[in-house]
Amino acid sequence: MSRLRVYEEQSGGRAQVTRETIIVQHLPLVKYLVSRFVAQVPAHLDPQDLTSAAIVGLIHAADRFDPGRGVQFKTFAEQHIRGAIIDELRACDPLSRTVRDKCKLVEREMHKLEHSLGRNPSSEEMAEALQLSLNDYHQLLDEVHEFSFISIDDSWNDDEGHPLSLADVLGDDEQKGPHQQAVAAQLSETLGTAIDGLPEKERLAVTLYYYEELNLKEIGAILGLTESRICQILSQAMARLKGKLKQFRP
Repeated sequence: MSRLRVYEEQSGGRAQVTRETIIVQHLPLVKYLVSRFVAQVPAHLDPQDLTSAAIVGLIHAADRFDPGRGVQFKTFAEQHIRGAIIDELRACDPLSRTVRDKCKLVEREMHKLEHSLGRNPSSEEMAEALQLSLNDYHQLLDEVHEFSFISIDDSWNDDEGHPLSLADVLGDDEQKGPHQQAVAAQLSETLGTAIDGLPEKERLAVTLYYYEELNLKEIGAILGLTESRICQILSQAMARLKGKLKQFRP
């Protein structure tokens, strides 16, 4: 029996929504997330396959949802749906392992340069460090874009060696204990500072994509850049932000 169903039964009249109802209610979220991916994937991929995978992700989210963690179902489901879509993309791509390795390489080199320079490295500096031309570095950013999302399940250890993830600290304050509230506030401040510290174009692209929920074409129109260039900017920004998250210690 899923945790969601246990929660429904234990909550009685306070939780009238059933597993099936909550899945149906969030099908528009599936359609929305698939549409954001379809605009960025090769034309030979069938959007219906992505939709099917996304629905499976939604169902898994309903089965695994634990209200006690203080995370809203929409937030929890979105991460599972994104993960299912990305898994489907990886399954269709025989080079996915190579691309994941490239993504990790960009993140590691970004962290090393930030530490040695004491600031955000430029694209030119990253290309030089990776022994690539600037055009080849931009192509690399295009390749790793689909792997650059920050997952709610990405985890790291706190100062006492306990695993910590975004899912542990995000959610409504009234549903979290004092420690979780304090950690969530620190994490929010860390993310805010990290985003504020991004180069201007990266900060604008992240804000428009993740907060204003604009697509690549719309962001490109605002910034006067191509969709491909926006994709590269977002990939580089995510590499920087992931590094900041992994350094977070509550």
